[in-house]
Amino acid sequence: MLRHLSITVSGRVQGVYYRASTKEQADRLNIKGFVRNEKNGDVYIEAVGMEENLKDFIAWCKRGSARAKVDHVEWKELSLKNFSDFTIQR
Repeated sequence: MLRHLSITVSGRVQGVYYRASTKEQADRLNIKGFVRNEKNGDVYIEAVGMEENLKDFIAWCKRGSARAKVDHVEWKELSLKNFSDFTIQR
């Protein structure tokens, strides 16, 4: 079943290739949506995919890129939205 999640990642997640690595993981897991940096230092993600793939994606978000230090990951379900791919927003 397709689900749409809003995911907020906090910690040292900007300037450490977190967004680029997130896109690689999303593409690998066939997840659509976007990732962007927030002004407060968090990274915000919207992800649409199959439930099992989203579980793997969240598990990856908790680890992050090699140079990241993830302190907290929070997610909630949103109404389903159609994205054509996964993009990095600036």
